[in-house]
Amino acid sequence: MRTEPLRGASPLLVPGDPYSVVVLLQGYAEPEGVDDAVRADGSVTLVLPQTWGPASSHGESPRGGGGAEAALEEAARGPILVDTGGPWAREALLGALAGQGVAPEDVTLVVGTHGHSDHIGNLGLFPGAALLVSHDFCLPGGRYLPHGLGEGRPLRLGPGLEVWATPGHGGHRDVSVVVAGTALGTVVVAGDVFERDGDEDSWQALSEDPAAQERSRKRVLVAADVVVPGHGPPFRVLREASQPETEGEGNSQQEPVVGDEEPSLH
Repeated sequence: MRTEPLRGASPLLVPGDPYSVVVLLQGYAEPEGVDDAVRADGSVTLVLPQTWGPASSHGESPRGGGGAEAALEEAARGPILVDTGGPWAREALLGALAGQGVAPEDVTLVVGTHGHSDHIGNLGLFPGAALLVSHDFCLPGGRYLPHGLGEGRPLRLGPGLEVWATPGHGGHRDVSVVVAGTALGTVVVAGDVFERDGDEDSWQALSEDPAAQERSRKRVLVAADVVVPGHGPPFRVLREASQPETEGEGNSQQEPVVGDEEPSLH
């Protein structure tokens, strides 16, 4: 297999049924100054159920009366935000959400792929949302629920929508969000499992457990048609013609949109 970046300005919209994916803010990591300083921020992605619209938002918080799995499925009926960027990106995040017709109070679930400040720096904007940060799941007000997430046991949020344990970068508690059935097939929002496309020469130095992260990277590449990395543009995973490609419902019916333009590959 090989990878190719999806080109185009944010936001990148990949329509789907029952969930669409919008990359609101593309992450970056750029050397700055001396002493190996880096200016960085994490990617921010919105997962929108096809059945949701601003008129359907009622502002109710997930109740979770049936345990963690039922609470997660309830929360996934509204907008889902995967990572929030750093606190310095607050206004950019609010503007990007507004551009999709989503207010902070509309967001029903926030998934933090891991606990670094450039990925969960704006959790305070969403006090009414359920939070799944790494492996900790809580309802609004701080009611924590056990869920059993592990490498061999994904959390199902809805049809074709799962959270996977993808350890390595931040230790053993990183997670990724997997969205099947989009116009480009299966999209994996991978946090820092992948820093960026073509990061093979650099990701190990940033990993707390390179062996576990290598395992997570292989798992993601097997499943994904598109990967949203933590610090770069989304990229496609292209397989040889002799191998069956991952099916993505709707591939022949819808085209992805990047702003007002279709993405181009090189």
